[in-house]
Amino acid sequence: MPSIDKKEKKIIEAFLFAADEPLDLATLQSKVKKNTDVLEILNELQKEYQERGINLIKLANRWSFRTSIDLADQLREEITGQKKLSKAAIETLAIIAYHQPVTRSEIEEIRGVSFSTGTMEVLFELGWVKPAGRKDIPGKPLAYGTTDSFLSHFNLNSLEDLPNSDELMAAGLIDSRVDSSIFGTSKFTKEDDSSIKENIFSNIDEMISDTLDNKDAENNENKEEADQNLDEPYEDNEEDDDYDDDEDEDDDEEDEEDDKEK
Repeated sequence: MPSIDKKEKKIIEAFLFAADEPLDLATLQSKVKKNTDVLEILNELQKEYQERGINLIKLANRWSFRTSIDLADQLREEITGQKKLSKAAIETLAIIAYHQPVTRSEIEEIRGVSFSTGTMEVLFELGWVKPAGRKDIPGKPLAYGTTDSFLSHFNLNSLEDLPNSDELMAAGLIDSRVDSSIFGTSKFTKEDDSSIKENIFSNIDEMISDTLDNKDAENNENKEEADQNLDEPYEDNEEDDDYDDDEDEDDDEEDEEDDKEK
């Protein structure tokens, strides 16, 4: 029985370890010399790894390294999966954080789309969102708010530590065209309210000045029309007078002719 080439054995072992999926005999044979007994090498490797934390397993004529079956319980305790939040969950969490207490219909109105119940369930499972009573509006809908776990996870002492619109813009997280009034807490809207009032007053001044200008223009137009109306009757009267004079002359001529005939 020929001895196994150690170098070919190491090559097969390396390919099995680095492979993303189980490998068949044909694939492994293509990685070594043609006269190499790949099956014999696999059987020897299987025996060597039998008592180790990693075993060489054959499944559906394919070979791969797997963790030992008797370590399944210990590995299940050590491995924790990390799942990324969906875009809908991130947007919903942000709206609740800045607008709390906020109802489901208000969240959907701000986002512009409806969301599934699963979105809220994910946030509840994480412990970042909780019911925050019912709003005193028709229907008494349930409102939502953030929890202490939310503050702890994002390293915040309180909701006042949430970044405002200017800080988010400076960090490049939101567009400068975004209306800062979407940040619902009083911390983020006081400055915006004052600027809105200033805009209101400036608009009133503009409206008053525009109104006065329009009034002056209308008065000038009315004055011009009145002047034209005064001129027109005077011309008509002159024409009428000329017409009357002509009629009087005709009457005098007729009277003279009557006198001659008599």
